[in-house]
Amino acid sequence: MPLLGPYSDLARRRLVDLRHGLLKLHKILLDSERVSYERVHGRIASTGEFFQLVVGDDWFRWLHRVSELVVEIDEMLEADEPATAIEATRVIDQARLLLKPSEAGDGFAKRYFDALQRDPDVVLAHAAVKKLLRKSVFHLN
Repeated sequence: MPLLGPYSDLARRRLVDLRHGLLKLHKILLDSERVSYERVHGRIASTGEFFQLVVGDDWFRWLHRVSELVVEIDEMLEADEPATAIEATRVIDQARLLLKPSEAGDGFAKRYFDALQRDPDVVLAHAAVKKLLRKSVFHLN
């Protein structure tokens, strides 16, 4: 049974805030990756071509993890039953784990580290999301 009252309202607020922060971070990461891609492969001719690359090219594949997290949050927000504090905390914890850059890592962690090193806009968006992630669903203030 879902938690009702202030906890479910707070859980929803935290999820909405996290969703917005992740969307902004994702957009900035896409822009940053586009610049890097174009340095190597030349200018991307159109929005349609860029979309096809984002969806299907290995260069951008690592960003799908952020997209998938946003979709998971969207599904929680659109569900018939409101998200519980526990469910919201689980998704927030997933975001915390995902957004851990690693110079020595591989996959997402390494690519995220590289983006943070080359683009100050990524650093600012990362800091904004990390601030959101420090807020606990269980605190009512």
